[in-house]
Amino acid sequence: MNTLYRETIGEGDRHLVLLHGWGLNAEVWRYTAERLAPHFCLHLIDLPGYGRSEGFGAMTLEDMAETVLTAMPEKASLLGWSLGGLVASQIALSVPQRVEKLITVASSPCFTAHEDWPGIRPDVLKGFQHQLSEDFQRTVERFLALQTLGSDSARQDARLLKSIVLGQPVPSVDVLNGGLEILRNVDLRQPMTALTLPVLRIYGALDGLVPRKMVPLLDAILPGSRSEIIEKAAHAPFISHPETFCEIVGRFLIAN
Repeated sequence: MNTLYRETIGEGDRHLVLLHGWGLNAEVWRYTAERLAPHFCLHLIDLPGYGRSEGFGAMTLEDMAETVLTAMPEKASLLGWSLGGLVASQIALSVPQRVEKLITVASSPCFTAHEDWPGIRPDVLKGFQHQLSEDFQRTVERFLALQTLGSDSARQDARLLKSIVLGQPVPSVDVLNGGLEILRNVDLRQPMTALTLPVLRIYGALDGLVPRKMVPLLDAILPGSRSEIIEKAAHAPFISHPETFCEIVGRFLIAN
């Protein structure tokens, strides 16, 4: 039986599960974890098929959420970045009794752009899927560059993300395609209106994948949630602005 990779660090009785984005692995949280570990018990998980969680094939969002549940504490807050935000949201929808608070980072309940909804154009995601089969490394590098575009530290951040990808086992094309399918097809906008647990949504003002004009639309759809925009940050605000990011997260988790 395949098992997920999980690393637990930190102190305290507040549990926080961190879920990374497409193409990456839990090492992406290394600098964030250093700042949060004195205050929380952190559980860094490689999503199925990514990094050290090898042996898994492509999954639906529901299957991915169910698999991540097996590596979670009985009750914890969830923090998910990008694709990880969808996984965290699906867990909160499936088993809300196991989730204390939900934080999504540079994520959207619907990543694909529609006529009345900002997001990634469907042809862009389809293009990535086609390119994956032809040149895996170049396609992943392009996606990583998109994630940092616009921030003051874009080149440095892109190099860091690339080193994180290449420092661990690389996901199969099948797994990466499955992740892109989730980003292309999943729409949790309506289901998430039923959530009653505390929700925080964090965005980068310069994010080209999850544009900031989505924020007021989600504020209206999810009036019980809170949103924070980090200025001069792109799709990876926890890498470009770690202190601001950790301050926002810590404040939300400690609040009653």
